[in-house]
Amino acid sequence: MEAHESECRPAGSYEALKIVGGHGGTRRMARPLKHAFTIIELLVVIAIIALLIGLLAPAAGKARDNMLIAVSRSNLRQLGVAHVSYSADWADRQVTYTRDDLGLYGGNLQEYNAAIYGVDAERFDAHPAIIAGWGYDLQRNYILWAYFSTDSNHVLFQPINFPGLPNILPGVTGSGWFRFAIQGAAFNSYVNNRVQDPIFFAPKDQPVYNRVQECFAVPGQFVAYPPRCNPSWASYCMSVAALFDPHVFADNGDGEFFNEPWEMPSGYRVPSFGQIKYPDLKTQMIEYNWLQNPSVPCNPAFAPPQLVGADRRCEPYYFNHSFMSKPATLFYDGSVRLTSVVEMMSADRRHQRQAGYGLWSRDTPFGDDGYYISDGYDFAETSFHMLTTHGVRGRDTTGRE
Repeated sequence: MEAHESECRPAGSYEALKIVGGHGGTRRMARPLKHAFTIIELLVVIAIIALLIGLLAPAAGKARDNMLIAVSRSNLRQLGVAHVSYSADWADRQVTYTRDDLGLYGGNLQEYNAAIYGVDAERFDAHPAIIAGWGYDLQRNYILWAYFSTDSNHVLFQPINFPGLPNILPGVTGSGWFRFAIQGAAFNSYVNNRVQDPIFFAPKDQPVYNRVQECFAVPGQFVAYPPRCNPSWASYCMSVAALFDPHVFADNGDGEFFNEPWEMPSGYRVPSFGQIKYPDLKTQMIEYNWLQNPSVPCNPAFAPPQLVGADRRCEPYYFNHSFMSKPATLFYDGSVRLTSVVEMMSADRRHQRQAGYGLWSRDTPFGDDGYYISDGYDFAETSFHMLTTHGVRGRDTTGRE
């Protein structure tokens, strides 16, 4: 007997059954509608998506943070190459904006200019200016921008302005060209001939980076009209101690590691690379602000109390202001890595126990508090890089732990 059509259909077939209708015709049965998601199912899906976002967001944030750090490290590596190129052209010397014999005049530029160039010396006839570059003034004239020694810029011609003598302008302690050295024309010609350029700014240094970012593409070095591209300190600073003659941070014979450079004929003579004793342990450049693991953006100690609201400036904490700080650092051997405040403090304590003195000097005019330690975020206590004992012949760490 011939088998019935329905008995020959494979199991699980989704073909619609034929139904015999009136008038001998046939039609196919309509497919059943698919079920929509229930509220519970939607909530489950949303919960899973939220969980995935919660798991992936930290990883994405960490990846982005690592990318920004990599950019900063690359900047420092390129700047290190530029330093070597500069030294090759200038008898192995480091970049400097101070005449070697300024110590003969007590570190006082006014006395220097009067003695060398006369009391009526004009701008271009006095101690060489710190040339920045060419730009536009308010009248859109293309002019040379520079810091002139006959103006009120005297402290900028010291590598750093120590408290007390020869402090010519009170209230600007700590200022100096150690923060502007790489941007001046004497050095930036070895990079890209620009003052406001991405290589001088760490992308995580937001208060600074955001202020100068729109100036990167501006043809002039400076522009006095909108978008006002005025000088802005770089994100990286040179080692202050390494910019003085090594004897400045050497033992003075009484167990103190500081000799006033303004009392030494060659105190302001910048050392050569050949004088470096521990190139892999002595820092050359560092991220100046606290950029890695910052807890708060602004340091209230640096905001003048008379300013309120929007007028209060945001001055970040510095790299030595927290245990959590890990600034990207260029060493004199050309290596670049994240250093740690904890690492430097530990090395300093070990050296104190073994040698009787620390890796950074407590004997400078900054005193026991060192470089603004008292304005720090927590109990970090170090002035490595800034006040290195023995200067360029010293070291800031004894090596990674």
